[in-house]
Amino acid sequence: MLLIDLNGKWQMKRVVETDWINATVPGSVYSDLLNEGKIEDPFYRENENEAFKISEHDYEYKRTFLVDESVLSHEKVFLLCEGLDTICELFINGKKVLDACNMHRTYEVDVKEVLKEGTNEIHVLFRSPVAYLNKKQQEKPLLNPEHSVDGIGYLRKAHSMFGWDWGPKLPDMGIWRSISIRGYDSGRIQDVYVLQNHESSGVDLDVRVNVEGWSENEMNICVQIESPDGGNVLEKTVSVTDTEHHIPFHIDNPQLWWPNNLGKQPLYTVKVFLSESEKTLDETTFRIGLRTMTVRRQPDEWGESFEYVINGVPIFAMGANYIPEDNLLPRCSPERTKRLIKSCVQANFNTIRVWGGGYYPDDYFYDFCDEYGLIVWQDLMYSCSTYVFTEEFKENIIQETIDNMKRIRHHASLGLWCGNNEMETAWAEGVWDKKSDGKPDYIRQFEVCLPEIAKSIDPQTFYWPSSPSSGGYFAHPNSLNRGDTHYWGVWHNRQPFTDYRKLYPRFMSEFGLQSFPLLKTIKTFTLPEDRNIFSSVMEAHQKSGTSNGKILHYISETFKMPKNFDMLLYVSQLIQAEGMRYGVEHWRRNRVRCMGAIYWQLNDCWPGASWSSIDYFGRWKVLQYAARRFYEPVHASACEDGTMVSLHVTNETEKVLDGTMSWKLMTADGITLQEGEKKVLVEDFSSIECVNLDFSNVLDTDEKKRSSYLAFCFSCGDLVKSEGTVLFVKPKHFIFTDQALKIKTEEQKDRFILHITADSFAKFVGLDLTDADAVFSNNYFDMNAGETKRVEIMKDDLSCPLSLAGLKDQLTIRSLYDSYE
Repeated sequence: MLLIDLNGKWQMKRVVETDWINATVPGSVYSDLLNEGKIEDPFYRENENEAFKISEHDYEYKRTFLVDESVLSHEKVFLLCEGLDTICELFINGKKVLDACNMHRTYEVDVKEVLKEGTNEIHVLFRSPVAYLNKKQQEKPLLNPEHSVDGIGYLRKAHSMFGWDWGPKLPDMGIWRSISIRGYDSGRIQDVYVLQNHESSGVDLDVRVNVEGWSENEMNICVQIESPDGGNVLEKTVSVTDTEHHIPFHIDNPQLWWPNNLGKQPLYTVKVFLSESEKTLDETTFRIGLRTMTVRRQPDEWGESFEYVINGVPIFAMGANYIPEDNLLPRCSPERTKRLIKSCVQANFNTIRVWGGGYYPDDYFYDFCDEYGLIVWQDLMYSCSTYVFTEEFKENIIQETIDNMKRIRHHASLGLWCGNNEMETAWAEGVWDKKSDGKPDYIRQFEVCLPEIAKSIDPQTFYWPSSPSSGGYFAHPNSLNRGDTHYWGVWHNRQPFTDYRKLYPRFMSEFGLQSFPLLKTIKTFTLPEDRNIFSSVMEAHQKSGTSNGKILHYISETFKMPKNFDMLLYVSQLIQAEGMRYGVEHWRRNRVRCMGAIYWQLNDCWPGASWSSIDYFGRWKVLQYAARRFYEPVHASACEDGTMVSLHVTNETEKVLDGTMSWKLMTADGITLQEGEKKVLVEDFSSIECVNLDFSNVLDTDEKKRSSYLAFCFSCGDLVKSEGTVLFVKPKHFIFTDQALKIKTEEQKDRFILHITADSFAKFVGLDLTDADAVFSNNYFDMNAGETKRVEIMKDDLSCPLSLAGLKDQLTIRSLYDSYE
């Protein structure tokens, strides 16, 4: 039970200095120096270079705390450190009580004998992670990404802190999660694990309670299970007779947990109490969702399936890869994460992949995924590096894995554990074979040790050795025929978007294109003279080598030369969204053969160019709005080849759809050249081709192809489910005319409503606010001549309150036509 909260005010300094400054725990060296005005913002311009030098030194933290007689009267008194980053020694009253070397672990140590009544001092000495890696790398070099500090595999610390191809080199230090002193008498709850067995008669729960005791006195365990609405509580009490107890429950008519867009997310509350006589010794509370979830792999005509199966239903996974939300971890917060997860749900995600080069997220991340219905693909924290699997390293990561699996495993959203990111494929493709002898260590770590822990600690969650993988042992890990796939031919090899249509993976877990953020984001880290994509500042915020040139390549392939810097940023986001649309729509059209599309990446850890669809400040890029459309449960898409077009509908719902696919071949000024419609029946969880169209007789000249387009729409009754357009030439060759875009606005109690009109065909109509931020119900959409689009802004989705007049003053609108001279 909590006795003393050690969070809050501390003091810190560089070891070789004499003056202490104010510090905050949880926190970090960088954040404390920044808060005290000792350094400039490391994200601004090129400040990262100087800021990196901070991590080459050692730092120390201290504070005093009071201990009274009641604390010392407990039989056991522990210091609990939930996050120490990373190499540190911890002293209480001058006596060393702990050596730590793993950011990802929880450390606990008995401190009763070193505490004294009255004032006590705690002192933590943090060693430079950079100096440590330099020393280890000289002894035996390890392989790791070229964009990172060398030797990161030697340290159990978020690899991305040492630099990645989307983030800076800022390897921070500090007490980054809670620290406290806890006391117990007679015994405590060591662990609780709930196993589920779903039968036709309901759900059987096996609540496994592990108790640590050091008393002869009789103790009892009481378990309560509360229904999602709080109206029904099941309760059982048993006597403590051993270390582990299995307490069974049966739930009739269970309320099942479903991913987003497939059902609701009811959560049952589990409370466990350990008591002695009438005294509560310890207690814990958490929530579970009743569901079955696994990854099904079975032979089929294409090889072997790879698909999430939830409550017996195979689903198409749709989402993005999640990276740490900030390089300065103290800037992270539940409010910020909730906004991000809410944005995922608003864009119709049902899945999020926690990438293995960061850290295991805080509990609230998983709570939000539980509440909003996002399946979590959880990498273990290893990425793109080699490791030396010594006994010391093995024991360290075993405890790390146990700590995090026990912490996370009860969450309804947890979909699978994955051993690492891109390491199996690096070995299999010979990237490391000629430079390292660590291949046997890889097998011992990821295909023996870690799966054994997963089987022991969390047997009801699927374990996958690597991403990408075909199942392990270097057997074609990036195969299209089984397992999951990462594909980077589009982007790194500058292949055209249409190359996505040549690929038929079983589950695409990484693919992406870069873009720049909005101008108002770029203004936060630049001066006016920096605002050229080849300036030193803009290139410092582009961590993927020559990728600014790749962005220009794709712009040149698709659009006309943008007329200014702001329009270049806008058009860069258009090529990113278009590329992702090509891939996702193709894979959704091939549902069953492919059962997942998880693009790279969702978010940013600092402001700059990257693959993200939401920038560092939480602002939606064009891709996030495009994802809202191409991930919609019922989605209509087109596959064009010259003047041939096939129209498709994908139905990721449990309902059979009786609808109509309608289409019009039109000119930019609204003249209909041809039109038609077809009644279609779309089965649940299926994808069908509705109609094949051939316009070769109508579009028989280049001029006609450049001035005509196809608009299509799938509707059920009067309800439009999904719509889109098709050009028969690249957008840069289409003849757009002045669209005279206009907006009328109105206000309701909880929202603003915009009515947008266009005089002629408009592509990628984009809305924004000059200063505030908003989430629009639809954005970067196409419009037909004479059409009116209704767009809503929920007031809760504004970054600050606005009046109707204030909204009008800030509202801007543009389309592709406005991007060039």
